[in-house]
Amino acid sequence: MHATVDGPAHAPVLVLGSSLGTTGAMWQPQVAALAQRFRVVRYDHLGHGRSAVPSGTYTIEQLGREVLALLDDLDVRRASYAGLSLGGMVGMWLATHAPERVHRLALLCTSAALGPAEQWRQRAATVRAAGLAPVADAVVARWFTPGFVAAHPEVVAAHRAALTATPADGYAGCCEAIAAMDLRADLARVTAPTLVVAGLDDPATPPAHAREIVSRIPRARLAVLTPAAHLANVEQPEPVGRMLLEHLWEGTVDR
Repeated sequence: MHATVDGPAHAPVLVLGSSLGTTGAMWQPQVAALAQRFRVVRYDHLGHGRSAVPSGTYTIEQLGREVLALLDDLDVRRASYAGLSLGGMVGMWLATHAPERVHRLALLCTSAALGPAEQWRQRAATVRAAGLAPVADAVVARWFTPGFVAAHPEVVAAHRAALTATPADGYAGCCEAIAAMDLRADLARVTAPTLVVAGLDDPATPPAHAREIVSRIPRARLAVLTPAAHLANVEQPEPVGRMLLEHLWEGTVDR
């Protein structure tokens, strides 16, 4: 699994997980600020970017175990983790199945169960048959608010290009992982201090999904951003960077 590492070699480690159809480059707006305090590890999910593209259906567990293997390769015993969308789903799996590896957790624009499953399986079938082009416009429309699209067409175009460059097998495999996912019953086992961030204008994972996560994770905190759709870290880079620094750095120096 491909990863990019920024920041001081001996700083506390922060792992960033990106959304379906993006790569670790999605986090570029926050890297400079985060890398002042953390060793920032941005990875590409299986089937995305420069990571391997196994054939067949993926699972959230499989994606999570790849992150654990990456931490082992980097000789990292424990790290904080922030993930958006699919990255957040992986983060929830890590925090419930390998809690000793997760120091602090941030979950952005994500869900613990995102049905209907058949819709995800149909999207996977479409992408396997015809690539990303047939779904790209609908996906990007959920990523950004209309105001952001009008004000920053070049940013939107760059993210659309990255989406359509995603390998079809990888995107479809991750769609099927989401279709089969239901992490809700496990969330009470999360011990890492958790911040959950929602975009008020997010049609993909509306704030109700964030509120459910908060209701199930002990002592989790909720923040809602507006205007912000699904890629809230791109649309609201400074507020997201500030939230992550405040939450993830708290208590880090004492561990």
